[in-house]
Amino acid sequence: MGPGSKSLRKVAVIGRGTAGSLAAASVSRLHPESDYELHHIYDSRIPAIGVGEGSWPSLVQELRQLTDLPHETIQQRLKGTRKYGVAFEGWGARDRDFTHYFTPQQVSYAYHLSADLLADLLHESTRARHIDAKVLDITRVEGGALVELEGVAPERYDLVFDARGFPKELDPDRHIDMSFIPTNTSVIRRCPAMVEEEGKGPVLQPTYTRAVARPHGWIFVIPLTMHTSYGYIFNRHVTDLAQVEADFDAFLDAEGVPQWEQRAVIPFPNFIHRRMYDGAVARIGNAAAFMEPLEATAIVSAQLQIGMVLRTRLYRLAESVERDAVAVSRFLVDNMLRYGLFVGWHYSRGSRYDSEFWRHARDHAWPQHRKVADPEAAGCDVLRKFDDMIELLNRPVIDKEDWYQMCGVPLTSYAQISQGLGC
Repeated sequence: MGPGSKSLRKVAVIGRGTAGSLAAASVSRLHPESDYELHHIYDSRIPAIGVGEGSWPSLVQELRQLTDLPHETIQQRLKGTRKYGVAFEGWGARDRDFTHYFTPQQVSYAYHLSADLLADLLHESTRARHIDAKVLDITRVEGGALVELEGVAPERYDLVFDARGFPKELDPDRHIDMSFIPTNTSVIRRCPAMVEEEGKGPVLQPTYTRAVARPHGWIFVIPLTMHTSYGYIFNRHVTDLAQVEADFDAFLDAEGVPQWEQRAVIPFPNFIHRRMYDGAVARIGNAAAFMEPLEATAIVSAQLQIGMVLRTRLYRLAESVERDAVAVSRFLVDNMLRYGLFVGWHYSRGSRYDSEFWRHARDHAWPQHRKVADPEAAGCDVLRKFDDMIELLNRPVIDKEDWYQMCGVPLTSYAQISQGLGC
């Protein structure tokens, strides 16, 4: 029994998307006592729409632990396939296709998954009182937080996981605007499946998320067993939506896709909340940070946010909550900015298209990374660590003691992207 569990008697999770569902299932799994209260609060009028529906290998083991189901059953329940990496087409100065593999290559895999089915699966593993209501406000109070609901009496909680999604607008005092990432909108389409289940078992063939450079941005292609997800990622301030839609049509026609369903047009910010956790409220998922889905950072970021906060509260003394909150929040901001720099770096060498978007991405957006990640502006020393990784790649020989260096992702990932882009 963790020494902090006694101070965690009443917990709320707000939101039923991927992050909220992971948080609720994690509390159910990890809380060592049986008589605590968990309230899962969500507005059923808000649907879960997966932007990328890709993940990292860490999710495979975590879903096994949260659900107690075999890996094969989980994959089939998610209508999923086994993702072994990201296949880049047309990126960089070399105009060569390349793949960013998970390590060990062709052994480690993640899932391509259906976001709504993931929420349903985790819902089954959650022991909670479910409250279908709109949250009006969350306020810090002595020793916890007060949640105000529409049409329901307010409730006080020892800890609240806030997974309500993107902020309405970015505030420089509360958010780091990762303006060096040049995209801010996605058009999501759903097309017929290209991978089908055979027999009673899961699909075992290796699959890859395709990231296809296009004149106005790039298109992801994610194969599931019930459909294929396509998304055109672009910058609405650089390119008109009608131009993107026309190029999307041309791409699908060239791919031989006979029909498709328009799912959504989603504007998004690339940002990090400067205070993800304050001791009573933990912002998770898209409420904490977001960046475009190029390297599928959304789910793994939510896993880290939930795990750090929950384990700290359960296994640390109650009197250390405020001090721990500062350290946890600083760590999470640091880690998210590392992810952000890695993603933004993908644009540093342009693509096969000499178009307005790619010139903006390479020549205007990416150079802003030094200003955004400056220690005085960001409050952490991530820029130096990112520069150290680039310096390592430029060495003629990398010493063995440096093989396991990381800056958000391991050196092997930096090396694969560097070679593929022609850095």
